[in-house]
Amino acid sequence: MIRKILTLLILTFVPLLLTAQQCVTLEACRQRALQANKGLKRAEIKRAETEALEKVALWQMLPKVSANGAYSWMQKEVNLLSQEQRNEINSLGTHVQSNINQAITDELTNLGLNSDVVGPAVDNILHNTRIENALNNAGQKITDALELNTHSVALGTVTVTQPLFMGGKLLALYRSARLANNLSGVAYDQQREATLVAVDEAYWQVVSVQHKKEVAEKYAVLLQTLYNNVDEMVKADVATQGDLTRVRVKLNEAQMNLTKATNGLLLAKMLLAQRCGMPLDTVFTVADLNLSTLDNQVPESIDMDNIYRRRSEMKMLRISDSIAQQGVRIARSTLMPNIGLTAGYLFSNPNIFDGFKNEFNGSFMAGVAVNIPIAHPGSFYALKAAKAKRREVACQIEEAQEMIELQVNKLNYELALAYKKLTQAQSNLDNAEENLKLADESFQAGVCSSSDLMAAQTAWLSAQSEVVDAQIEIAMSRVYLRQALGINQ
Repeated sequence: MIRKILTLLILTFVPLLLTAQQCVTLEACRQRALQANKGLKRAEIKRAETEALEKVALWQMLPKVSANGAYSWMQKEVNLLSQEQRNEINSLGTHVQSNINQAITDELTNLGLNSDVVGPAVDNILHNTRIENALNNAGQKITDALELNTHSVALGTVTVTQPLFMGGKLLALYRSARLANNLSGVAYDQQREATLVAVDEAYWQVVSVQHKKEVAEKYAVLLQTLYNNVDEMVKADVATQGDLTRVRVKLNEAQMNLTKATNGLLLAKMLLAQRCGMPLDTVFTVADLNLSTLDNQVPESIDMDNIYRRRSEMKMLRISDSIAQQGVRIARSTLMPNIGLTAGYLFSNPNIFDGFKNEFNGSFMAGVAVNIPIAHPGSFYALKAAKAKRREVACQIEEAQEMIELQVNKLNYELALAYKKLTQAQSNLDNAEENLKLADESFQAGVCSSSDLMAAQTAWLSAQSEVVDAQIEIAMSRVYLRQALGINQ
């Protein structure tokens, strides 16, 4: 009855425990890593930054509209006339009247007429004409008109500025910004590629340790079975206690190696979880455990020109060369004239266009500004430095091509060698399995010692490990070779 209850509990809870572990594939790990990678997020932000800077550089070539305003208050106002001059102008009629009277009096005297009699009559005539008052009033109006009323002054302008020719620097700056944006896009792709490679490394590491753990479990089971058999033989006096001790030592080593493999698998899963953005204590299993399905495709021919076009490093260097070329143009532009067009509207209060009236008024304006460099020695050296920078980038391109060619050929050779290792390891495994089978049969028949059987088991364990290592080496060599060939992961 108790056994039936235990069996029922096992059948009920074991499937639940198995389903609690999520099974992840390599593609799922890649997608999670792309979403969680911090460096990839920074590269994406950098790309958005360079896109905005490209638009900033574009607007540098387009018209700019700006408005400016100012207000000031002054304790004293600006006067074009001194106080003496104002008094002279205000009493202009009085001075004129006095001069006329004096001139008439002098003339009457010269004529022999009695100025005491005629003078007052003339004065009455001139007074009736109101020349003095009229001229005094006119002088007062002139002095009033010349008062600027600058206690409160308001000025404002609306200006449109359009660069006409800046030596080519604005166009070069825009092209540089666009190239920088392209460069950030390539950097994003490079970071994405590095993220996928890191995930592949962690994933295949889990697969490798998982297989080695399974092999270690099988090896421990073989030794446990041998230990039980030798123990029975010792009890039957057909084996010595030394034989049992040697088997027990091997069994302890196998159990220790199994513990190490278990811990190694736990650490490998933690690393994979970290790169996938999952909690480190996430319980999961990997799906691609059948390493025998790996194909043996090795590139027959390598077109280095296509590889140079695909590799992100070469793309970045070519963009850097283009940016250096624009740097040469920018440096050269400092030696060329700059021409700009300005237009706008100016308004002020007081009205400077109509007698400084206390009102707003304005006027349109337009002009052309020209700047011609004459003696700028530093600009010559800046141009020389920009040309040297471009030659430096050209050398880096040549060096990178040599290193890429070496890397591709090396990885291609390592992949072909990994396939040869796998073929040899599989052959060794077949021989080790056959040898283990014969040794086990001989041990059961009593014609083989336990030491010989343990040697066969150890050889089988070593052959199994070599096959797993060769399969994982093939998987990673293919990943590295695809990366070197510039093929999207």
